[in-house]
Amino acid sequence: MSRVCELTGKKAMVGNNVSHAMNKTKRKFDANLIKKRFYIPEEDKWITLKVATSALKTINKIGISAALKEAKSKGFIK
Repeated sequence: MSRVCELTGKKAMVGNNVSHAMNKTKRKFDANLIKKRFYIPEEDKWITLKVATSALKTINKIGISAALKEAKSKGFIK
């Protein structure tokens, strides 16, 4: 399974490791993802999502239902 946030679409970025001598080698910055279960009271069921920790802050602020609706409108969820 890919390392992509299911609510925001965040995924790995590419950058460089830079040594003291300024030698550069490619590296990957992975998104800070966790697997979390959420309860949807409207549907009376639990869902498991792989979300970024920044998306968790958004869910705490606006609620899971609004966050899911926003993700559907942006096309991250079918």
